[in-house]
Amino acid sequence: MLGRFRYGYVAPAALLVAVLLYAPFVWTAYLSLTRYDGLEPPVWAGLANFAKLFDDAALLTSTRNTLIWVIGTMVLPVGLGLLVAVLSYDIRGGAWFRVPFMLPYALSGAGLAMVWSPVLSHDGIANVLLGVDTAFLQEAPANTFAMLAVWTWQQLGVNCLLFVVGLQSIPREPIEAARLDGASGWRLFRHVIWPLMRPLTAVVVGLALVSSLKTFDIVWVLTQGGPGRNSETLAVTMYKETFVASDYGYGSAVAVLLTVVTGLASYLYLRRQVTAT
Repeated sequence: MLGRFRYGYVAPAALLVAVLLYAPFVWTAYLSLTRYDGLEPPVWAGLANFAKLFDDAALLTSTRNTLIWVIGTMVLPVGLGLLVAVLSYDIRGGAWFRVPFMLPYALSGAGLAMVWSPVLSHDGIANVLLGVDTAFLQEAPANTFAMLAVWTWQQLGVNCLLFVVGLQSIPREPIEAARLDGASGWRLFRHVIWPLMRPLTAVVVGLALVSSLKTFDIVWVLTQGGPGRNSETLAVTMYKETFVASDYGYGSAVAVLLTVVTGLASYLYLRRQVTAT
């Protein structure tokens, strides 16, 4: 009886996913093949918007910046999160040591940017405390690295927490056996702890990869992609072309590109993890 109606149980959830996720993507893919300003009916343009992608200098800049975000996220929020987790694990007061790193994660990306905007502005707190005269948000690509530092401040804590969960799930026996064999410090971590944390590390890196590819709110609030268009990411370019320039066709083409890049990067990464295991 249960088997007969099993599709009925999942149908509402499947319908909700189709309406909220798949239908908008299909509509966006259609708009990417048209010229549409949001007022007049869409006019079929074929692959003209996608051809324009290859001649758009702003898109090349946003692609470079997105790549910086991806690499920076792997090195900073993920790398530093792992470091804090390892240093604070299995020591007295380790949980309290991690609390300051967790608090920024409670803020949204836009709220985080609002907090850091007066700090990184030309006459902001950072310049006063450091005794320098640096335009942290006005010069590219330095502004991308400054925003990446803000992103790290927010994301480090949750990555640390995930790695701590991974450390707590490791059986004690292999670690104790390795210690009896003389392994400690870096050797213990590299040859025993790190391989046992591989499944969770794949999840953390995968989540960070997707988040970095669709970075938008921090960049938009702090610089709006400026000066000029020098700090745009692919998500910011998509937003500007669609809702600022009212070029819904080209903005949809950028959205399709971003979706394909994110999906392909996630697929290749997960496939590599499966192959490695």
